[in-house]
Amino acid sequence: MLKRIESEGLAHYSYLIGDNNQAVVIDPRRDVEHYIEIAEEEEMTITDIFETHRNEDYVIGSCELQAKTGADVWHAEKDMDYGYGEPAEEGKTWNIGRLKLEAIHTPGHTLGSMSYLLYDPDGEPWIIFTGDALFAGDVGRVDFYGAERLKEMSDKLYDSIFNKILPLGDGVIICPAHGAGSVCGESIAEREWTTIGIERERNLKLQVSGASEFADKVAEMREYPPYFARMEKMNLEGPELLDEGIKYMDTDEFEEKIEGAVILDTRPELAFGAAHVPGAISIWLNGVPSFAGWFLPYDKPILLVSDDVPKAAIYLKRMGYDNVKGALSGGMLSWHMSGRKSVSVNTLTVQKLCGMLDMGKEPWILDVRGIGELKNEGEIEDAHNIHVTQMHKKMEDIPMDREIYIFCGSGLRSMTAASLLKRDGWKNLNVVLGGVKGWTSTTCTLE
Repeated sequence: MLKRIESEGLAHYSYLIGDNNQAVVIDPRRDVEHYIEIAEEEEMTITDIFETHRNEDYVIGSCELQAKTGADVWHAEKDMDYGYGEPAEEGKTWNIGRLKLEAIHTPGHTLGSMSYLLYDPDGEPWIIFTGDALFAGDVGRVDFYGAERLKEMSDKLYDSIFNKILPLGDGVIICPAHGAGSVCGESIAEREWTTIGIERERNLKLQVSGASEFADKVAEMREYPPYFARMEKMNLEGPELLDEGIKYMDTDEFEEKIEGAVILDTRPELAFGAAHVPGAISIWLNGVPSFAGWFLPYDKPILLVSDDVPKAAIYLKRMGYDNVKGALSGGMLSWHMSGRKSVSVNTLTVQKLCGMLDMGKEPWILDVRGIGELKNEGEIEDAHNIHVTQMHKKMEDIPMDREIYIFCGSGLRSMTAASLLKRDGWKNLNVVLGGVKGWTSTTCTLE
């Protein structure tokens, strides 16, 4: 049995492997019930839990799963002072029924990164679980130890991939820890399953003549969210076990708790724009795993307004937000029915903005797309480009005495940007709905 469990938003992959009545889990997420349910359905017992590296983008579920199953935990990074589990040494093997799993040290993404090679019942290499060393279409980032160690880590990753993983054979299946959309790789391909042979042929990062050319492609400092530092600490010490659910609050209690708290509203951008609790931050539900870590604190209570509170809460808990103190029962409907004040954000279509430009008007446009999007999709002439994740550093560049028109690829991130500005005192805000596909201006074409 091989089951891959995907965590939405984070594009995180974990794996459940089993044979006969025994099962193991690789890189579990924090909400672990699904692994237990699958194992029980297959009449298997989870005996071991493996980590490929100390994760940066989510809270590992090893302690949670161990508490519920009694399984042994094997972590990578043997030189770190872990608060739980035992280190997995290179060459160590574990039997899973008729299968065998072997630890292979594959540093580069981190110093202690470990891959796990699964042998089939005939003893042949079958599947390698590469963690963040090798993805479909990409390789792991090597910038977590700073610019001064980029070349060192790149050389280690080159050695791990070219001298340890690729020689295993083209037919070996690769099971990485992330898929397309993860911040752990900038160009992960949308291949749900891949092999060493496919990656050898199609992965552009592997089309190199040696370690030096490989470094030219991968040795760069990249942006990463501030919450990564929190994840590293939690995943070293071992996170607290999850508490029981979320408290639902009526409007009176919710309002009482607002002072000193952060309100997260995960409803769609149009619903938020129409009416929201004053001071709320807008991050649409499926955007929570990607953007909450940029904007939400760990040292203040978080209150939820959401159409799907359980999903919003689990997204946050996977990122270590154990400070979610409650949710508004009945959502904005109950808030309105209680007679409480709400505020709104003006919206307009991208075609309307284009019409303003064609009439000779000069709106102050804040484009919150990323650099890659600007290169691939085109830039708006005279627009002010500040990626939404960098706004907190550049608030002084956004005028408070002008009407602001906020543009992204759809309106989702634009509403997040608008909510952050509105919370900090900006008033004349307009969110542009739609992206470059709807751009129709004849006088201001995309460059």
